Amino acid sequence: MPYIPHTPDDVQVMLDAIGVARIEDLFDEIPAHLKAGALEKLPDGLTEMEVTALMSARARQDEGAVCFIGAGAYEHHIPAAVWEVATRGEYYTAYTPYQAEASQGTLQTIYEYQSMIAHLTGMDVSNASVYDGASGLAEAVLMALRANRKSKTSRVLMPTAVHPLYRRATRDIVTNQGVTIEEVPFCNERGVTSVDALAQYAGEDYAALVIAQPNFFGCLEDVDALTDWAHANNMLVIAVVNPTSLALLKPPGEWGEDGVDIVVGEGQPLGVPLSSGGPYFGFMCCKQQHVRQMPGRIIGRTVDMDGKPGFALTLQAREQHIRRSKATSNICTNQGLAMTAATIYMSLLGADGLASVAGHCHANTNFLAEKLCAIKGVTRRFSSATFHEVVIELPQSANLTLKALAAKNILGGYSLAPAYGFDNAVLICATDVRTQDEIEQYAAALAEVLA
Repeated sequence: MPYIPHTPDDVQVMLDAIGVARIEDLFDEIPAHLKAGALEKLPDGLTEMEVTALMSARARQDEGAVCFIGAGAYEHHIPAAVWEVATRGEYYTAYTPYQAEASQGTLQTIYEYQSMIAHLTGMDVSNASVYDGASGLAEAVLMALRANRKSKTSRVLMPTAVHPLYRRATRDIVTNQGVTIEEVPFCNERGVTSVDALAQYAGEDYAALVIAQPNFFGCLEDVDALTDWAHANNMLVIAVVNPTSLALLKPPGEWGEDGVDIVVGEGQPLGVPLSSGGPYFGFMCCKQQHVRQMPGRIIGRTVDMDGKPGFALTLQAREQHIRRSKATSNICTNQGLAMTAATIYMSLLGADGLASVAGHCHANTNFLAEKLCAIKGVTRRFSSATFHEVVIELPQSANLTLKALAAKNILGGYSLAPAYGFDNAVLICATDVRTQDEIEQYAAALAEVLA
């Protein structure tokens, strides 16, 4: 059944009232070549039972396989309490926090989330999350252009060791806004971006430098040197980080002499399950001096007329609140449910729990790399220290090898052939949920496939 409440008679009455014959006439200013036309390849609609059966069949496709893919989406253990609490009615159905007097619970949850993320990243302030890590990086680039008053250009340096999907999403979002993304190559031997690679840009006018830690290959960058170089050249620094890694690694707020200016990343590792591609949520933090340029919601703690503590939206720079031309972004929501789950997850684990998860991930990935590299012809691709993920080089095509492993119900990693042209290279990951037996099964299966 249609979800639009207006009957054909209702629609005709409205059209008659404004003097238009057809709904299509309301869009006659759109050039014909931009219109989609008839959606001839769209299949017929399904009934509710058919949709349920279809989605159940799709869900079963993900069952039974052991996953060693990371690449920005990670399978972690999630305590049962996280989603038992997050799916209670008061959390599950609560959405808009505009009416502070009626939304104190929602506002406090978001405030607690902001406090935890700011503490985790070592930054002054956090917003109430954005859509995902990739779009968050695009927003950070646009924010840096607004915030860097010393720069007169719309150019940003982006290392190619940043997640390729993040780079593509950022370019798609900002290019039509007159922003130029210039890519910086990484060292083929170490897998990181060296300060030497940035030398050619010294003294040039760029608004910002992006630094991923760990980078897409799992390699650890020399973040102190990169941060200080960018600041010495009047650039802001945008950090792209894995939140789990921050339980062990130096937070971006402490990189170099002054820390970074903006931090973004994907929050999915914080209690959000892998579920056939979603949901995700992006976190975003910055220094206090840049807070008025940060998009999205920000919740502040205040007191009411009686001096009692309360929470409210603050610095409302969204296009729904102020003139669109003055808004920092058209982001008009946060991923509220996923953010709520992350808040509960971080509350349950605490600092020690997060450090334990990060430690197990690092140990399991190292064990996996050792087992696989013991197979003839398999080697590590890069020499740098890593966290969570490692690139291995195979003696044959990565795509063919991964396909053969998938037939054995092992999702063996992420091929670097499409994004980097490394035909035999695979990005592998073993999180805290992978067992020693599963890792040894992977090694045995890979040895069999390569043989």
